[in-house]
Amino acid sequence: MTSYILIQLNGRPFNCLPNFSLKDILLYLDFELDQVVVEYNSVIIHDSILDTVLLVPGDRLEILTIVGGG
Repeated sequence: MTSYILIQLNGRPFNCLPNFSLKDILLYLDFELDQVVVEYNSVIIHDSILDTVLLVPGDRLEILTIVGGG
C-alpha cells in the first residue's frame, strides 16, 4: 500500500509521495521549471536547489507561474 504525506499546495491540502523533492512535485504537476517561482514555508527557493529540498508533512508550498506580456 502506498503512503502519502499531507502538504499545503497553493493554500489547499495536497497528498504527495514521501521524499518528493520540490523539483519532483513541479514535474509531477507538469510545470515548466524555468517559468515558476517557488515559495517553500514562506521562503523563496532558488531554482538551483529545487532537487535538494525534500517535502515533509505540513510543508507549505506556493507555486507562482511567470507570465510574459507585451
